[in-house]
Amino acid sequence: MRGRALVVAMCLGQVGNLLPHAVVPAVMVGHLIGPWGLSNAEAGLMASAYAAGYMVAVPVLSTLTDRMDARQILLAGSLMSGLATIAFGLLADGLVSAMVIWCVAGIGFAGAYMPGLKALTDRLGPGDSSRSITFYTSSFSLGVGLSFLASQLIADAWGWRLAFILTGLGPTAMAIIALLMKPVPPPPPSGKLLDFRPVLRNRTAMGYILGYGAHCFELYGMRTWIVAFWTFVMARHGAATPLDPIAISVAVAVLAMPASILGNEVAIRIGRHRAISAIQLLSAVVALAIGLAAGTSPWLLLGLMAIYAITVPADSGSLTSGMSASADPRYRGATMALHSTVGFGVSALGGWLVGAALDAAGGTGEATAWLAAFAVMAGGILCGPLVLWWSRSGNPRSHDARGGN
Repeated sequence: MRGRALVVAMCLGQVGNLLPHAVVPAVMVGHLIGPWGLSNAEAGLMASAYAAGYMVAVPVLSTLTDRMDARQILLAGSLMSGLATIAFGLLADGLVSAMVIWCVAGIGFAGAYMPGLKALTDRLGPGDSSRSITFYTSSFSLGVGLSFLASQLIADAWGWRLAFILTGLGPTAMAIIALLMKPVPPPPPSGKLLDFRPVLRNRTAMGYILGYGAHCFELYGMRTWIVAFWTFVMARHGAATPLDPIAISVAVAVLAMPASILGNEVAIRIGRHRAISAIQLLSAVVALAIGLAAGTSPWLLLGLMAIYAITVPADSGSLTSGMSASADPRYRGATMALHSTVGFGVSALGGWLVGAALDAAGGTGEATAWLAAFAVMAGGILCGPLVLWWSRSGNPRSHDARGGN
């Protein structure tokens, strides 16, 4: 496989790898929080265990791609992620066991997502990177949407355990693709395995990395709690609510794919820093508007959620392609490792802090609690333009950096 065929195959494999991704937030409101006696903060902590496992493992696994063929790590990570998801369905029986197993699933995904991106970029021509990376990262959203859909439908029909078992089969697709890839030897290693000092000195790359952290905080805060939020909207308005939680969670996730592609196209034309900052500022405004309108018309909330579904992911492809383009080729694996470590580490905080805000403001049945929750998300994404300004102040030309083809 090469060229477009490789990009398409990797996007399809990524969708398979992401089928387990949203099972916990998809089923926890209706199937886990009540039976297991969890608080909202504990439920957010359980969902965040995936991101925490990812954060711990990704520095090692992604950096290893500078020393070995990334396809080998991609194969092992995909299989581990699927097996851990199946184990959750078979063995989890409370908060502690759920967190441990879901953390292992996150470790597996750490060997699949960024190593998958490295396996892809190692096999692309020099002019193919920006749009190909954006297609790969935007397929993330399609996979999450299918994960929400499949998880909720299976759980409602046959129980939450089978939702984990069946979605855990999805990563097999990427494992097969990894086996079919032509081996590519990595360049000779430079420096020590976990030496991130060259990355930290790259101020342009660090701007994108920290901006990605702000993006992930908002994204995972929203993804973890969107089912609970729309359950609140339905409970308040009943039959007047235009969509149910399954439909809204899938629609929000699926809209993310074209939004990310469109955001990258805008960045190619006007510059990454300018486009990303504008998107993140708009996203903060929309988040606050949703929080303020939480107790009002479900049709107004649906419109605001549609806009939010576009603003939240629209910066993702530009942030990742900007990071890759600004990385020193000798340390691209290490740069991807730090990018993903920051992103998923902050993701774990997002799900937990939004849950803690809900608890502190009265719980998921109160409109004021949802205002607090969306204010937390808005505060997180507002950090993005600040770190991009910081990175630009050290390199006056970086704000006009454009994406290639």
